Amino acid sequence: MPRLAAPVLVLMGVAGSGKSTVAAALAAQLGWPLQEGDDLHPAANVAKMSAGIPLTDEDRWPWLHAIAAWIDQRIGRGEPGIVTCSALKRAYRDLLRRDRVVFVHLAGEREAIAGRLRSRQGHYMPPGLLGSQFDALESLGPDEQGFEIGLAAAPAAQAAEIIRRLRIDADA
Repeated sequence: MPRLAAPVLVLMGVAGSGKSTVAAALAAQLGWPLQEGDDLHPAANVAKMSAGIPLTDEDRWPWLHAIAAWIDQRIGRGEPGIVTCSALKRAYRDLLRRDRVVFVHLAGEREAIAGRLRSRQGHYMPPGLLGSQFDALESLGPDEQGFEIGLAAAPAAQAAEIIRRLRIDADA
């Protein structure tokens, strides 16, 4: 992957894949701004997910536009950033795609992620919706700027691998 000036990383994957945890580790190592994508969901989306109802594409578009606006702010300022977003479908990623955006797919086996979701506390996304997320998930295409990271390593090691693959100097 070519080295990008001030990239904006979109940490993507199904619920429970560790997006928030790995993004926090990356932000700490790089000193970059972090936007938790879940915080940009409209209240109606949060209520729907809390009730165990999967979001539709129509539900997701306003949320994705809010994430795209955050990305555009970073790019407009010439600054790097990190945002978490499931970005499950190619069409969603197409809306977020910019020259400086890199998608980092945190990918793992359904059963391992289900175990994580069952042990997670204080999040509105119930484990019962994981199946709908895997059903919607479209892997990164070869023409998309990004890569996949497996979930076997600890979050700090995953962050270090992302930094290595992007050829970012974490001390700069």
